[in-house]
Amino acid sequence: MKIVVDAMGGDHAPDVVIDGSLAAVKEYDIEVILVGDEPKIQALLKKAKYTGDRITVQHATEAIEMCEPAANSVRRKRNSSIVVGLSLVKEGKADAFFSAGNTGAVVCAATLELRMLPGIERAGIGIVTPTLKGNSLIIDVGANIDPKPSQLLQYGIMADAYCKNILNKPNPSVGLLNIGEEEKKGTEFIREAYELLEKSKVNFIGNVEGKDLFRGKCDIIVCDGFVGNVALKVSESAAEAMQTFLKRHLLSNIWGKIGLIFMIPSLKRFKKEVDYAEYGGALLLGVNGVVIIGHGRSNIRAIKNAIRVAKEEVERQVNAKILEALKG
Repeated sequence: MKIVVDAMGGDHAPDVVIDGSLAAVKEYDIEVILVGDEPKIQALLKKAKYTGDRITVQHATEAIEMCEPAANSVRRKRNSSIVVGLSLVKEGKADAFFSAGNTGAVVCAATLELRMLPGIERAGIGIVTPTLKGNSLIIDVGANIDPKPSQLLQYGIMADAYCKNILNKPNPSVGLLNIGEEEKKGTEFIREAYELLEKSKVNFIGNVEGKDLFRGKCDIIVCDGFVGNVALKVSESAAEAMQTFLKRHLLSNIWGKIGLIFMIPSLKRFKKEVDYAEYGGALLLGVNGVVIIGHGRSNIRAIKNAIRVAKEEVERQVNAKILEALKG
């Protein structure tokens, strides 16, 4: 199996991306194609003393920066690492694509190069998050900030197929993220989406609020990309702040420092459960191929785990399961 990795994508690229890729090929039965500035990539591989044959390099003369507008950049920079990498998947030369770079550019390029699955209008980023009752899938967390109600319905259907076939939830519950639980709450857009989900075949339980994100009230939370991205970033920030607050107070006196010694194993398990790096990347649902999007500040562990996620999604044939659900 070959996974294309955007070597130039991310806040710490290409160094961290290459180190994460080296860790991935060492641990998983895969090959990686690093796409980007070949002389720079080869120099870093040489520095890491890599002499194996499971990493190859595809040269790309351009890179799309985080601050660049997505659509214009994809059209102007046809030889960027994102576009070149996705072209390899389109041509059947690789099985999946991963990038921690410009999310908008990845979504735009994936849509143009791979096209959409039949019956899907816009792609959505689905991310699996831990809750008090297991895992939930949130979609969309940043791909489509101005969707139509019908597209939220499509997100619900895709997420339903994913949860049934990948997360092994036989009848996953679907909630619509809103400012209140009442049916008539929210904007006209949200109310229209509510009606469509209610009439669909998914197990729709109605509106859920922000406070329900990690309570495990439902298996799937559907929202537009603007709201979903804000909710995700706030959640990440809150988790990091909690760890800092806890550490600060425990170290404030001698008794806290003594207690910390006994708490270290539990604190390590807590950090692992809430650390985005453990989950690696999010799946771009709706495009005709496997595309994984990583956090811009991904570290080595996050890169390695994102490549693992790409491998797993190829093996699971998630798009085939979604197509079956759409036909039904």
